[in-house]
Amino acid sequence: MSLDSVGAFFAAHAPDIEVIVTQSSSATVTLAAEAHGVLPAQIAKTICLRVGERTMLVVTSGIARLDNRKFKDQFGGKPRMLDAQEVVAATSHPVGGVCPFGLPAPLPVYCDVSLREFAEVVPAAGATNAAVRIAPQRMVELTGAEWVDVCQGSE
Repeated sequence: MSLDSVGAFFAAHAPDIEVIVTQSSSATVTLAAEAHGVLPAQIAKTICLRVGERTMLVVTSGIARLDNRKFKDQFGGKPRMLDAQEVVAATSHPVGGVCPFGLPAPLPVYCDVSLREFAEVVPAAGATNAAVRIAPQRMVELTGAEWVDVCQGSE
């Protein structure tokens, strides 16, 4: 179902982007980088977080780590990662396949500036063995995301 919703999203909004389904799992940054022949930093990992009552998606470089101070300054609170069931309830995507595309209901999406150094990144596409290749700015435009600086060592 989740892979279908992502496929439908791209069919409607960006038919030139192909959802790539691999035989092997791409559920972790390392596995995804191997499956798609890119650097781990080019994997666009999507983290489902809650701050107070707000649920949001933050997309970062595969090797980036959230900086709690920057995050708190940006969003006014400490981030709490959702558990696997909460992630599926919020996104319809399983952990390892979470992405900002094909969501059942709108969620705020934020893309960390750590993605800007790449011409192309590889986010998951709703399944633990699916992804897309996309320019970071195009991902921002398609998802209505906002650029933020919430990771360690960026800008």
